[in-house]
Amino acid sequence: MNLTLKIWRQKDSKAKGQMVDYKVTDISEHMSFLEMMDVLNEGLVAKGEEPVAFDHDCREGICGMCSLQINGEPHGPDRGITTCQLHMRMFKDGDTIVIEPWRAAAFPVIKDLIVDRTAFERIQQAGGYISVNTSGNTQDANAIPISKEAADKAMDAATCIGCGACVAACKNASAMLFTSAKVSQFALLPQGRVEATDRVMNMVKQMDLEGFGNCTNTGACEVECPKGISLENIARMNREYLAASVAKS
Repeated sequence: MNLTLKIWRQKDSKAKGQMVDYKVTDISEHMSFLEMMDVLNEGLVAKGEEPVAFDHDCREGICGMCSLQINGEPHGPDRGITTCQLHMRMFKDGDTIVIEPWRAAAFPVIKDLIVDRTAFERIQQAGGYISVNTSGNTQDANAIPISKEAADKAMDAATCIGCGACVAACKNASAMLFTSAKVSQFALLPQGRVEATDRVMNMVKQMDLEGFGNCTNTGACEVECPKGISLENIARMNREYLAASVAKS
């Protein structure tokens, strides 16, 4: 298939960006979206032009690196997938595809389609961990009884790959879904209850400091999340935060 690509080009974080049109030809419907981008870049390099910079790593939907806004949708028109899992069969011959980086003040553009998502790392560092003794006296995991329901919900929350699609989908650029998933994966387990009060307050505080907006309650984040992280996690985080505020007062 032959396609027209409208791609955001920006030299660096300080430069003014713009949309640039490109043509790609003979694209197979069996290619992944990133393979199509590779074809484009190979052509640009062959002509002595600067290739389009975009994030990628595992290309298996695991690492959360690939992060493209495709025709106004995080990760493109498919559901439950990351950009690297999106295939060109979702498009038609002659289509025009608009490709942009995540749009959020807390995710500044580094170059072209690459954004700085270290804000997520700082939220995680603020409380997304448990303190355990690893000096040889570690308690065996099987010695701590956990219900299957709690274990399943914690695992569901822990599947968040931190790609940032929730932020890109939200008109307030909220990171509530990401932060609540990281809070929930510990709040649901006994190992996480020890530091639960400090964790939720510190992580929410850091989320606000990073400049993310508040939840819109529209649910766009869950719809666009490639791992299907549930809005129930936001409700759980709100309950945890309320209980922590009371305990601290």
